[in-house]
Amino acid sequence: MLLVRKPLFLLCCGLRPLTGGTHSSFAAHKMLNSTSTKHSAITATTLCPRHKGYPRSFPPADQDFDFFLVLDFEATCDHHKQIVPQEIIEFPIVKVSGKSLEIESVFHRYVQPTAHPELTTFCTQLTGIIQSMVDNQPTLEQVLQQADEWMKMEGLLDSQHRFIFVTCGDWDLKVMLPGQCKHLGLPLPEYFHNWVNIKKAYAQTVGNFPRNLASMLNGLQLQHVGRHHSGLGDTTPYWMAVGSWRELVCPLTDDCKNITAILRELALRNYILKPTGCLQTHPTFILGMY
Repeated sequence: MLLVRKPLFLLCCGLRPLTGGTHSSFAAHKMLNSTSTKHSAITATTLCPRHKGYPRSFPPADQDFDFFLVLDFEATCDHHKQIVPQEIIEFPIVKVSGKSLEIESVFHRYVQPTAHPELTTFCTQLTGIIQSMVDNQPTLEQVLQQADEWMKMEGLLDSQHRFIFVTCGDWDLKVMLPGQCKHLGLPLPEYFHNWVNIKKAYAQTVGNFPRNLASMLNGLQLQHVGRHHSGLGDTTPYWMAVGSWRELVCPLTDDCKNITAILRELALRNYILKPTGCLQTHPTFILGMY
């Protein structure tokens, strides 16, 4: 793993829309090349004493996107051994309003691996996903179709709405999903071609590049929710009040919820999230950095 102390800004190339709407690649170039951060006047005092000393505003500063789709895959793995091909076994997306920063909807599916259908003991210990959770579940091709239907139902593919995926690292959308789609001969939807790496957004705000999700939570004085790499429990989403927000909670999207908490805190510190990565990037991008 290569740790970078300063954020790496990428040039996005290729003529493609950012979100499946009518936005051109020029907008992606402009946003990826921007190193400035918008700031708005502080409209409220600190919401919680733990954040004393940090400039925070509520409502948050206006974002460039209407919605953020927080995504964090879990995949087949083994201890000290690379599984080829590696396959997605959990596919969660959390829809977050760019205006209110509230969670509005959750898409969650387990995915049945086909090349290596039996999960390793290490994979179960790491992710909490047991064999019965993936047996008889839809394949990745089916889940991608279901995700597309969910996005249509949520109005995300309407050209009036601008959205972008948010990940913890570049692995999910630069390596894992494109690699498995290529192996299976599946087309990769255009909207997966651009994303925000929350680690780079954090580095832009705080001034140092984080090692992992836990280090970002600690750096922002946020509490970790659930277990790392997903968890066990009921998959039925439910609404609950969390501080100033009413959140749609799905117990099996713990990593997504923690990424969302980081996204929200950065936005409250007036950071404007910009796309940091795309599938065709500048040659200086270093593979394996996440």
